[in-house]
Amino acid sequence: MILAIDVGGTKMAAGLVAPDGTVVTSRRAATPQNADAETLWHTLTTLIDPLSARAEGVGVGCGGPMTWPDGEVSPLNIPAWRGFPLRARLSGRFPGLPVRLHNDAICLAIAEHWQGAGQGSADMLGMVVSTGVGGGLILDGRLVNGGTGNAGHIGHVVVEPDGGPRCGCGGHGCLEAVARGPALTTWALAQGWTPTGGPEPLEASEGREAYQEDRAVTGRALAADALAGDPVAVLAMRRAGRALGIAIASATHLCDLDLVTIGGGLSQAGEPLFGPLEEALRDHARMGFARRLKVVPAALGQEAGLVGAAALLLAGGAYWTSSRD
Repeated sequence: MILAIDVGGTKMAAGLVAPDGTVVTSRRAATPQNADAETLWHTLTTLIDPLSARAEGVGVGCGGPMTWPDGEVSPLNIPAWRGFPLRARLSGRFPGLPVRLHNDAICLAIAEHWQGAGQGSADMLGMVVSTGVGGGLILDGRLVNGGTGNAGHIGHVVVEPDGGPRCGCGGHGCLEAVARGPALTTWALAQGWTPTGGPEPLEASEGREAYQEDRAVTGRALAADALAGDPVAVLAMRRAGRALGIAIASATHLCDLDLVTIGGGLSQAGEPLFGPLEEALRDHARMGFARRLKVVPAALGQEAGLVGAAALLLAGGAYWTSSRD
Protein backbone atom coordinates (compact mmCIF):
# COMPACT_ATOMS: atom_id res chain seq x y z
CA MET A 1 0.00 0.00 0.00
CA ILE A 2 1.15 3.51 -0.79
CA LEU A 3 0.23 6.33 1.56
CA ALA A 4 -0.85 9.06 -0.86
CA ILE A 5 -1.13 12.69 0.26
CA ASP A 6 -2.71 15.62 -1.58
CA VAL A 7 -2.09 19.11 -0.16
CA GLY A 8 -4.03 22.03 -1.63
CA GLY A 9 -5.04 25.52 -0.64
CA THR A 10 -8.59 24.44 0.27
CA LYS A 11 -8.22 20.88 1.50
CA MET A 12 -5.75 18.19 2.47
CA ALA A 13 -6.43 14.55 1.65
CA ALA A 14 -4.69 11.27 2.42
CA GLY A 15 -5.41 7.70 1.45
CA LEU A 16 -4.04 4.22 0.95
CA VAL A 17 -3.67 3.27 -2.70
CA ALA A 18 -3.29 -0.30 -3.98
CA PRO A 19 -0.87 -1.29 -6.76
CA ASP A 20 -3.64 -1.16 -9.37
CA GLY A 21 -4.40 2.48 -8.50
CA THR A 22 -7.50 1.76 -6.40
CA VAL A 23 -7.97 4.12 -3.45
CA VAL A 24 -8.72 1.68 -0.65
CA THR A 25 -9.50 4.29 1.99
CA SER A 26 -9.18 8.05 2.25
CA ARG A 27 -9.59 10.93 4.69
CA ARG A 28 -9.92 14.70 4.22
CA ALA A 29 -9.51 17.88 6.24
CA ALA A 30 -9.86 21.56 5.47
CA THR A 31 -6.56 23.36 4.98
CA PRO A 32 -6.34 25.88 7.86
CA GLN A 33 -6.55 29.43 6.56
CA ASN A 34 -4.21 32.14 7.89
CA ALA A 35 -2.42 29.49 9.94
CA ASP A 36 1.29 29.27 10.71
CA ALA A 37 3.57 26.59 9.28
CA GLU A 38 3.47 24.28 12.28
CA THR A 39 -0.33 24.40 12.53
CA LEU A 40 -0.51 23.30 8.90
CA TRP A 41 1.97 20.50 9.58
CA HIS A 42 -0.01 19.37 12.63
CA THR A 43 -3.20 19.24 10.55
CA LEU A 44 -1.45 17.07 7.99
CA THR A 45 0.07 14.65 10.50
CA THR A 46 -3.28 14.28 12.29
CA LEU A 47 -4.79 13.36 8.93
CA ILE A 48 -2.19 10.77 7.96
CA ASP A 49 -1.46 9.12 11.32
CA PRO A 50 -4.41 6.66 11.23
CA LEU A 51 -3.18 5.39 7.84
CA SER A 52 0.52 5.22 8.57
CA ALA A 53 0.84 1.66 9.85
CA ARG A 54 0.10 0.08 6.45
CA ALA A 55 2.28 2.41 4.38
CA GLU A 56 5.08 0.89 2.29
CA GLY A 57 5.93 4.18 0.61
CA VAL A 58 4.71 7.78 0.58
CA GLY A 59 3.64 9.75 -2.50
CA VAL A 60 2.75 13.42 -2.18
CA GLY A 61 1.18 16.07 -4.37
CA CYS A 62 1.42 19.65 -3.09
CA GLY A 63 0.69 23.06 -4.52
CA GLY A 64 3.67 24.80 -6.07
CA PRO A 65 6.07 26.18 -6.84
CA MET A 66 8.63 23.98 -5.13
CA THR A 67 12.21 22.81 -5.36
CA TRP A 68 12.22 19.38 -6.95
CA PRO A 69 13.10 16.66 -6.10
CA ASP A 70 14.16 18.02 -2.70
CA GLY A 71 10.54 18.80 -1.90
CA GLU A 72 10.80 22.22 -0.29
CA VAL A 73 7.40 23.71 -1.04
CA SER A 74 6.18 27.31 -1.37
CA PRO A 75 2.52 27.00 -2.44
CA LEU A 76 1.11 30.34 -3.62
CA ASN A 77 -2.19 29.55 -1.91
CA ILE A 78 -0.61 28.45 1.41
CA PRO A 79 1.37 31.56 2.41
CA ALA A 80 2.77 30.13 5.66
CA TRP A 81 4.71 27.47 3.79
CA ARG A 82 7.58 29.27 2.10
CA GLY A 83 10.54 26.96 1.61
CA PHE A 84 8.85 24.45 3.91
CA PRO A 85 10.82 21.14 3.91
CA LEU A 86 7.78 18.93 3.41
CA ARG A 87 9.58 15.96 1.91
CA ALA A 88 12.26 16.01 4.60
CA ARG A 89 9.62 16.23 7.35
CA LEU A 90 7.77 13.25 5.93
CA SER A 91 11.00 11.27 5.48
CA GLY A 92 11.73 11.85 9.14
CA ARG A 93 8.28 10.58 10.06
CA PHE A 94 8.63 7.49 7.81
CA PRO A 95 12.26 6.38 8.18
CA GLY A 96 13.30 3.72 5.70
CA LEU A 97 10.38 4.33 3.32
CA PRO A 98 10.66 6.09 -0.05
CA VAL A 99 9.01 9.51 -0.06
CA ARG A 100 8.35 11.12 -3.45
CA LEU A 101 6.79 14.56 -3.80
CA HIS A 102 5.64 16.52 -6.82
CA ASN A 103 3.35 19.41 -7.74
CA ASP A 104 -0.31 18.60 -7.05
CA ALA A 105 -1.41 19.59 -10.55
CA ILE A 106 1.30 17.34 -11.99
CA CYS A 107 -0.06 14.49 -9.87
CA LEU A 108 -3.52 15.12 -11.30
CA ALA A 109 -2.09 14.95 -14.81
CA ILE A 110 -0.28 11.72 -13.95
CA ALA A 111 -3.48 10.20 -12.58
CA GLU A 112 -5.45 11.02 -15.72
CA HIS A 113 -2.71 9.63 -17.94
CA TRP A 114 -2.28 6.45 -15.88
CA GLN A 115 -5.88 5.61 -14.99
CA GLY A 116 -8.19 8.29 -16.41
CA ALA A 117 -9.20 10.19 -19.52
CA GLY A 118 -5.62 10.38 -20.80
CA GLN A 119 -4.98 6.65 -21.09
CA GLY A 120 -3.43 5.92 -24.47
CA SER A 121 -2.38 9.52 -25.13
CA ALA A 122 1.32 10.05 -25.74
CA ASP A 123 1.23 13.85 -25.59
CA MET A 124 -1.17 15.51 -23.17
CA LEU A 125 -1.60 18.32 -20.71
CA GLY A 126 -3.53 17.58 -17.53
CA MET A 127 -5.02 20.70 -15.94
CA VAL A 128 -6.78 21.54 -12.69
CA VAL A 129 -8.92 24.66 -12.27
CA SER A 130 -9.70 25.07 -8.59
CA THR A 131 -8.22 27.26 -5.84
CA GLY A 132 -5.37 27.69 -8.31
CA VAL A 133 -4.76 26.73 -11.93
CA GLY A 134 -2.00 24.27 -12.65
CA GLY A 135 -0.99 21.52 -15.00
CA GLY A 136 1.35 18.70 -15.84
CA LEU A 137 2.87 17.73 -19.19
CA ILE A 138 3.15 14.21 -20.56
CA LEU A 139 5.22 14.07 -23.77
CA ASP A 140 6.17 10.84 -25.54
CA GLY A 141 4.37 8.98 -22.76
CA ARG A 142 6.54 10.33 -19.94
CA LEU A 143 6.19 13.12 -17.43
CA VAL A 144 8.21 16.24 -18.29
CA ASN A 145 9.67 17.79 -15.15
CA GLY A 146 11.61 20.74 -16.52
CA GLY A 147 14.78 22.06 -14.97
CA THR A 148 13.21 22.67 -11.54
CA GLY A 149 10.27 20.26 -11.59
CA ASN A 150 7.77 23.00 -12.46
CA ALA A 151 7.11 22.24 -16.14
CA GLY A 152 3.46 22.46 -17.16
CA HIS A 153 2.67 25.46 -14.93
CA ILE A 154 0.05 26.74 -17.36
CA GLY A 155 -1.64 28.83 -14.68
CA HIS A 156 1.01 31.48 -15.26
CA VAL A 157 0.64 31.77 -19.00
CA VAL A 158 -0.45 35.37 -19.59
CA VAL A 159 -3.91 35.64 -21.15
CA GLU A 160 -4.73 39.31 -20.39
CA PRO A 161 -1.47 41.25 -20.82
CA ASP A 162 -3.04 44.72 -20.85
CA GLY A 163 -4.80 45.56 -17.61
CA GLY A 164 -5.29 41.98 -16.47
CA PRO A 165 -5.80 41.27 -12.77
CA ARG A 166 -2.81 40.95 -10.47
CA CYS A 167 -1.74 37.36 -9.81
CA GLY A 168 -0.39 35.84 -6.61
CA CYS A 169 2.90 35.29 -8.43
CA GLY A 170 3.33 39.06 -8.68
CA GLY A 171 2.50 39.35 -12.36
CA HIS A 172 -0.59 40.62 -14.18
CA GLY A 173 -3.06 38.83 -16.41
CA CYS A 174 -2.03 35.23 -15.67
CA LEU A 175 -4.57 32.50 -16.42
CA GLU A 176 -4.72 31.71 -12.70
CA ALA A 177 -5.55 35.32 -11.83
CA VAL A 178 -8.53 35.19 -14.19
CA ALA A 179 -9.86 31.64 -13.95
CA ARG A 180 -9.11 30.25 -10.49
CA GLY A 181 -12.23 29.70 -8.40
CA PRO A 182 -11.79 32.46 -5.79
CA ALA A 183 -10.93 35.08 -8.44
CA LEU A 184 -13.90 34.10 -10.56
CA THR A 185 -16.36 34.17 -7.66
CA THR A 186 -15.05 37.59 -6.64
CA TRP A 187 -15.63 38.82 -10.19
CA ALA A 188 -19.13 37.30 -10.28
CA LEU A 189 -20.11 38.85 -6.93
CA ALA A 190 -18.98 42.24 -8.21
CA GLN A 191 -21.31 41.74 -11.19
CA GLY A 192 -24.26 41.01 -8.89
CA TRP A 193 -24.23 37.21 -8.58
CA THR A 194 -26.21 35.80 -5.63
CA PRO A 195 -25.19 32.17 -4.96
CA THR A 196 -28.13 29.77 -4.97
CA GLY A 197 -28.70 28.51 -1.45
CA GLY A 198 -26.41 31.17 -0.04
CA PRO A 199 -27.22 33.84 2.56
CA GLU A 200 -29.93 36.41 2.12
CA PRO A 201 -28.77 39.53 0.26
CA LEU A 202 -26.94 41.94 2.55
CA GLU A 203 -26.37 45.66 2.40
CA ALA A 204 -24.16 46.61 -0.53
CA SER A 205 -21.43 47.85 1.79
CA GLU A 206 -20.91 44.44 3.38
CA GLY A 207 -22.52 41.94 1.04
CA ARG A 208 -19.56 40.95 -1.11
CA GLU A 209 -17.20 40.40 1.80
CA ALA A 210 -19.78 38.42 3.73
CA TYR A 211 -20.54 36.25 0.70
CA GLN A 212 -16.86 35.53 0.27
CA GLU A 213 -16.76 33.99 3.74
CA ASP A 214 -19.84 31.83 3.16
CA ARG A 215 -19.39 28.22 2.10
CA ALA A 216 -21.77 28.73 -0.79
CA VAL A 217 -19.28 31.07 -2.45
CA THR A 218 -17.12 28.51 -4.24
CA GLY A 219 -16.13 27.76 -7.78
CA ARG A 220 -18.34 24.66 -7.60
CA ALA A 221 -21.32 26.77 -6.58
CA LEU A 222 -20.65 29.18 -9.42
CA ALA A 223 -20.38 26.26 -11.85
CA ALA A 224 -23.67 24.82 -10.60
CA ASP A 225 -25.43 28.18 -10.98
CA ALA A 226 -24.06 28.53 -14.51
CA LEU A 227 -25.47 25.11 -15.40
CA ALA A 228 -28.81 26.25 -13.97
CA GLY A 229 -28.75 29.30 -16.26
CA ASP A 230 -27.90 32.12 -13.84
CA PRO A 231 -26.89 34.92 -16.25
CA VAL A 232 -24.00 36.29 -14.18
CA ALA A 233 -22.63 32.81 -13.49
CA VAL A 234 -22.84 32.08 -17.24
CA LEU A 235 -20.84 35.25 -17.95
CA ALA A 236 -18.26 34.21 -15.35
CA MET A 237 -17.85 30.79 -16.98
CA ARG A 238 -17.48 32.47 -20.36
CA ARG A 239 -14.72 34.65 -18.91
CA ALA A 240 -12.92 31.60 -17.52
CA GLY A 241 -13.50 29.51 -20.65
CA ARG A 242 -12.09 32.17 -22.94
CA ALA A 243 -8.96 32.52 -20.81
CA LEU A 244 -8.49 28.74 -20.70
CA GLY A 245 -8.91 28.44 -24.47
CA ILE A 246 -6.27 31.08 -25.14
CA ALA A 247 -3.77 29.45 -22.76
CA ILE A 248 -4.40 25.97 -24.17
CA ALA A 249 -3.91 27.22 -27.72
CA SER A 250 -0.49 28.54 -26.72
CA ALA A 251 0.39 25.27 -24.98
CA THR A 252 -0.56 23.06 -27.91
CA HIS A 253 1.38 25.20 -30.39
CA LEU A 254 4.43 24.85 -28.15
CA CYS A 255 4.12 21.15 -27.29
CA ASP A 256 2.12 19.59 -30.16
CA LEU A 257 -0.49 18.06 -27.84
CA ASP A 258 -3.25 15.64 -28.76
CA LEU A 259 -5.25 15.90 -25.52
CA VAL A 260 -5.98 18.24 -22.61
CA THR A 261 -7.90 17.03 -19.57
CA ILE A 262 -9.44 19.54 -17.16
CA GLY A 263 -10.38 18.74 -13.57
CA GLY A 264 -11.25 20.75 -10.48
CA GLY A 265 -14.44 22.39 -9.30
CA LEU A 266 -14.99 24.63 -12.31
CA SER A 267 -14.81 21.69 -14.73
CA GLN A 268 -18.21 20.60 -13.41
CA ALA A 269 -19.82 23.55 -15.21
CA GLY A 270 -19.93 21.52 -18.43
CA GLU A 271 -21.06 23.41 -21.52
CA PRO A 272 -21.05 26.92 -19.91
CA LEU A 273 -17.27 26.50 -19.46
CA PHE A 274 -16.29 24.12 -22.27
CA GLY A 275 -18.31 25.91 -24.95
CA PRO A 276 -16.48 29.26 -24.63
CA LEU A 277 -13.22 27.35 -24.13
CA GLU A 278 -13.64 25.53 -27.45
CA GLU A 279 -14.62 28.76 -29.19
CA ALA A 280 -11.51 30.60 -27.97
CA LEU A 281 -9.30 27.60 -28.65
CA ARG A 282 -10.46 27.33 -32.27
CA ASP A 283 -10.04 31.08 -32.73
CA HIS A 284 -6.42 30.93 -31.60
CA ALA A 285 -5.21 27.41 -32.52
CA ARG A 286 -4.96 28.00 -36.26
CA MET A 287 -1.99 25.82 -37.18
CA GLY A 288 -3.06 22.61 -38.87
CA PHE A 289 -1.39 20.29 -36.36
CA ALA A 290 -3.11 22.07 -33.45
CA ARG A 291 -6.59 21.35 -34.78
CA ARG A 292 -6.38 17.70 -33.77
CA LEU A 293 -6.35 18.67 -30.10
CA LYS A 294 -9.22 17.43 -27.95
CA VAL A 295 -10.17 19.01 -24.60
CA VAL A 296 -12.15 16.78 -22.23
CA PRO A 297 -13.21 16.79 -18.57
CA ALA A 298 -10.98 14.80 -16.23
CA ALA A 299 -12.40 11.37 -15.40
CA LEU A 300 -11.18 10.53 -11.90
CA GLY A 301 -12.91 13.11 -9.71
CA GLN A 302 -11.71 14.03 -6.24
CA GLU A 303 -9.55 10.91 -5.82
CA ALA A 304 -7.29 11.89 -8.74
CA GLY A 305 -4.73 13.69 -6.59
CA LEU A 306 -4.24 10.61 -4.43
CA VAL A 307 -4.00 8.29 -7.44
CA GLY A 308 -1.39 10.52 -9.07
CA ALA A 309 0.66 10.87 -5.90
CA ALA A 310 0.71 7.10 -5.49
CA ALA A 311 1.75 6.67 -9.13
CA LEU A 312 5.03 8.44 -8.36
CA LEU A 313 5.95 5.11 -6.74
CA LEU A 314 3.61 2.58 -8.33
CA ALA A 315 4.35 3.65 -11.92
CA GLY A 316 7.59 5.50 -11.33
CA GLY A 317 9.18 4.38 -14.59
CA ALA A 318 7.03 6.87 -16.49
CA TYR A 319 6.49 9.49 -13.82
CA TRP A 320 9.62 9.71 -11.65
CA THR A 321 13.03 10.39 -13.18
CA SER A 322 15.00 11.51 -10.13
CA SER A 323 17.65 9.10 -8.86
CA ARG A 324 16.86 10.17 -5.30
CA ASP A 325 14.01 8.52 -3.41
